[in-house]
Amino acid sequence: MIELGRRPYPFRTSHRIDELELAQADGTILTALLKDLRWSELGPAAQPAKPTFLHDPRREISAYRILAGTGLGTPTCYDAGDHWLLLEKVDGVELWQVGELETWIEAARWLARFHRSFESEAIPAEHLIQYDLAFFKVWPERAARSHPALTNLLRQYDRVVDLLCQQPPTMIHGEFYASNVMVAGARIAPVDWEMAGIGPAALDLAALISGWGPDETTALLAGYGEMSLQAIEAARLHLALQWLGWSAEWSPPPEHARDWLAEAMGAAARLGI
Repeated sequence: MIELGRRPYPFRTSHRIDELELAQADGTILTALLKDLRWSELGPAAQPAKPTFLHDPRREISAYRILAGTGLGTPTCYDAGDHWLLLEKVDGVELWQVGELETWIEAARWLARFHRSFESEAIPAEHLIQYDLAFFKVWPERAARSHPALTNLLRQYDRVVDLLCQQPPTMIHGEFYASNVMVAGARIAPVDWEMAGIGPAALDLAALISGWGPDETTALLAGYGEMSLQAIEAARLHLALQWLGWSAEWSPPPEHARDWLAEAMGAAARLGI
């Protein structure tokens, strides 16, 4: 392929993304996204805020290699290097821009298919995050540093960790929020697999339902299918602590700007903590 033009992609993630116009061998023009996964190419807000232990430029590359050929509709990876990805630019909109609940339910159904595709498979684990006991134990202390109101709740946090670790592991996206899910007609195409890993499916489902009221949440859970409600609440509590424990100098981007302290307290109350 021959590069014809390049410009910064206006909807970049934490990493730098360029939009490329490429001429293919048959003369057709392809629009693709070049994502630079190096630490140096994190944005000015993300670099000081992102915990260094979570950064691995090879993780998202590994995720796309695992997803290739699954038929799940994820973006095509045209090429990859040690720290970059050349990806399909999905012609669609982010899920958060879609008001029809049925489309969100379709995203929940997609999520169930994705999780079940990897439940009984040996997943190449190199570079993927292990969402396990050690990972879950990191976040309470980080969150409590800036939010002392969590202190009493965190004395019983072992119960949350137990609930999550009891769930059967599968491949997970790690940040299955609506801003990371592209909708193109009937196609659901999750992007930004920077936090991909092996862990409880409840984490992805909890991310998808965050921000919805009880009736909509019930519909989304029904669209997904069988899932322990206690595991969902444990996952909601963990995700809230993860946002609260990300960095003292960091605030969530607008699409994730919720009262995460209230989310943590609400999930803890529903768990009886």
